[in-house]
Amino acid sequence: MSETAQREQGADNDVDRAILANVRTAVEAAEEKKAVELVVLRIAELTSFTDFFVICSGTSSRQVQAIADEVTDQLKRQGIRPMHTEGYSNAEWVLIDYGPFVVHIFTETSRRFYDLERLWRDAERVEF
Repeated sequence: MSETAQREQGADNDVDRAILANVRTAVEAAEEKKAVELVVLRIAELTSFTDFFVICSGTSSRQVQAIADEVTDQLKRQGIRPMHTEGYSNAEWVLIDYGPFVVHIFTETSRRFYDLERLWRDAERVEF
């Protein structure tokens, strides 16, 4: 492998580590607000629009909003801001798009209905 290729691969690994660190921050923030059934899927091999899904549930719309607020606040403290947020006001399914990763926060009923884990069943599960 050429020196240039090694540098590029090293840079890619640094980017992957940074993204994974941000995903970990999102996971920890969700856990702090008692999110249930937290799952991280690596979908980079399956799609081009993002690398990871963070999927979790809250037991009420209010808890879904609290989880979303905590995720957003903790990442904002690290200088990471979402590109787009959807669903916050009705809080059945809040989607927070950070580009390389997307956080999905559901009520338990909505999560069963949309069943993202089934749709993305070929994705690798990431454990922290």
